[in-house]
Amino acid sequence: MKNTPRIKCVIWDLDGTIWNGTLLEDSAVELKSGIADLIRTLDSYGILQSVASKNDHDVAWPVLESMQLAQYFLHPQINWAGKADSVRAIGERLGIGLDTLALIDDRIEERDEVQYFLPQVTAIDGADSGDLLNLLCLQPGVVTDDGRERRKMYQADIARTDAEEKFEGKRDAFLQTLGMRMTISRAGRDDLRRAEELTLRTNQLNTTGRTYSFDELEALANSPDHLLLVAKLEDCYGSYGTIGLTLVEKNATAWTIQLLIMSCRVITRGVGSVLIGYLLRLATDAGVHLRADFCHTGRNRQMYMTYKFSGFRELATTADSVVLEHDLRRINPYPGYISVTSEQ
Repeated sequence: MKNTPRIKCVIWDLDGTIWNGTLLEDSAVELKSGIADLIRTLDSYGILQSVASKNDHDVAWPVLESMQLAQYFLHPQINWAGKADSVRAIGERLGIGLDTLALIDDRIEERDEVQYFLPQVTAIDGADSGDLLNLLCLQPGVVTDDGRERRKMYQADIARTDAEEKFEGKRDAFLQTLGMRMTISRAGRDDLRRAEELTLRTNQLNTTGRTYSFDELEALANSPDHLLLVAKLEDCYGSYGTIGLTLVEKNATAWTIQLLIMSCRVITRGVGSVLIGYLLRLATDAGVHLRADFCHTGRNRQMYMTYKFSGFRELATTADSVVLEHDLRRINPYPGYISVTSEQ
């Protein structure tokens, strides 16, 4: 199996993988030994899970419910579509990269199909599921409180999305109904594991692609020359958890944003610029210039555009990196649908 990034979502086949036998041939299928515990363990690691199975949804889903497993699966694709199409749909609906998906399927032809059309996806033989937790790509590395609640947070996101689709009116009017509240504070010791997790897991919305260990983050949090902040978000549906992280290097005349990360779960809520706006206000109060490092990773252009829309301009460039600067003459107001609180 090829080297892959850390897996964010495991996608399960059903027949011969989660249960023994073929459901359409025998309705009395039996759950494979150890599978339920494996699914619960992955959930506790903060790894999302879904289903891609060629089956009748109205027949298969009640079986998963009777096995008390249905609640673990997000955006299940139980239909007669090709396996690659189902896997792609799950990744799109979760908003995560194909290279962070793993398919577990007992049929080699299904795995080969996915590998042909979606070579970024990791394909695992369902017969090897007993050794699944030993795979390096599924090692949790860091398990935080946010990680343990990740599935429930995604399920809350699904409820929000359903509400938005049914809402009759403009998008900003819908966002107003959410009552979003962002809290920005210095990273304390209890925040550092989640901060480390964000640097490890977040690829698309990371301004530099840099990762930091717990010890490195702890040193930076205690450094008088740095400012390490975390942003937490909640609304009427519940908590999103810690959704933002920024690291600022400070000197007497200029501050530099060395890292800015936003969780992919909140970028559609229009909050990506809020943390930047907060830093702009801090820099203005401190009487210093505000600059930002940006490194092109091939996946993080959205963060570059967030800087640009916030009023940053390029100061210096190299082949794969940019230093941006804001003149602080005009700072965009926070969106009217979100309240911002500082706990410094």
